[in-house]
Amino acid sequence: MRLVSLIPLYMALALGANAALAADPATIEALREDSMKRLIVHKEPKEAKTIEFQLEDDGGVGTLEDFRGKYLLVNFWATWCAPCRVEMPQIAELQEEFGGEKFQVLTLATGRNNPAGIKKFFAENGIDNLPRHQDPRQAAAREFGIVALPITVILNPEGQEIARMIGDAEWNSESAKAIISALVNGAS
Repeated sequence: MRLVSLIPLYMALALGANAALAADPATIEALREDSMKRLIVHKEPKEAKTIEFQLEDDGGVGTLEDFRGKYLLVNFWATWCAPCRVEMPQIAELQEEFGGEKFQVLTLATGRNNPAGIKKFFAENGIDNLPRHQDPRQAAAREFGIVALPITVILNPEGQEIARMIGDAEWNSESAKAIISALVNGAS
């Protein structure tokens, strides 16, 4: 392992005690390496749209409000999207490592996605810690300005958008984990 690649991880761990610094966009930007360099970190949080989505098994309705109080990584994806299929197990790793009271991954299968196909894909890839929610009419995606897949949006505990990744990324990379760690460990 290169020493340079350990710097973002060290910075994220050191930031854990200082919530104000951890939430600073410049600090998060400094942690971006490799594919995470494409993460767009907003200078100021942006109000997120009010959206509804279909819950995975019962067909009920969920909202972003259900996740208020924690950092939320919202991944818009589809079963037919090859890059989405590659990054989904990596996103599951983030949920495994950081999921809990301060962080949650929300996956929204956008557009035409057969629920049985989603379930099969998750089973084949050993993903059992992520929701299989859907946005069948793409209403949530439209509200968030999603024009291609995958797109991942990070919301702060107040429900505001603080960052956005257009396209796929290595969500299990040291850089991605350092960014999420800085957010989660800095959250009060």
